Amino acid sequence: MTKIIAVSGKGGTGKTMFSTLLVKAISQKTNNLLVIDADPDSNLPETLGEPVETTIGDIREELKELTQKDNIPSGMSKQDYLKSRIFEIVVEAEGFDLLVMGRPEGSGCYCSVNSWLRQIIDNFSKDYDYVVIDTEAGLEHLSRRTTKNVDTMIVVSDASKRGLGTAKRIKKLANELEIKFKDIFVVANKINEENKSIVENNAKELELNLIGKLPFNEEIAQYDLVGKPLFNIDKNNEVFLEVNKIADKL
Repeated sequence: MTKIIAVSGKGGTGKTMFSTLLVKAISQKTNNLLVIDADPDSNLPETLGEPVETTIGDIREELKELTQKDNIPSGMSKQDYLKSRIFEIVVEAEGFDLLVMGRPEGSGCYCSVNSWLRQIIDNFSKDYDYVVIDTEAGLEHLSRRTTKNVDTMIVVSDASKRGLGTAKRIKKLANELEIKFKDIFVVANKINEENKSIVENNAKELELNLIGKLPFNEEIAQYDLVGKPLFNIDKNNEVFLEVNKIADKL
């Protein structure tokens, strides 16, 4: 049974950092892991240290152009073409496979193409033990139903009550859209002794399940500053050790 985990949160909270370290933690337990970068900003390949040349967004535009010119390969449907191209662009890294969604839709209607893509990716994901999805910041992924089949939603927040409020809104919107996550957890990032109890109290007041608290870490800040892949962080790094504990709970 495939376990699908999505990571969400507002911009600047450390969402992609957490996704990267979660991938590192899970890849130590299994090499049958699919990572999907669903954020149009696409920073995950850099933090994982895996360059990506072609995204699903590129293929979507490619299909549109081929359709307009009536150049779809003979004997192949549009859906079959999408499926074959997705298999071609998956990056096979050590410990995981990576698929990048890329840029959002261009002009024109992509409704049928996006529907096919969701079906293909859903079927594709079934071959893995775990799927980790780094979603776009905010709530758009919920309204577009791109995370409807997720088992566990993890919302990364900073120490502010406003950041935790995003987690509360995600929980509320998911209920309104009848998206049934098995679990919704919150991870608070850049926590110190001064704000630790405040974050815990705010999470309790907002009825949020706080699964982990990550401290500010100078080594991670330096990795970000110079663009080093966070996936290569030492296994004894204090933040990674905390993320590893979270992975054990999932």
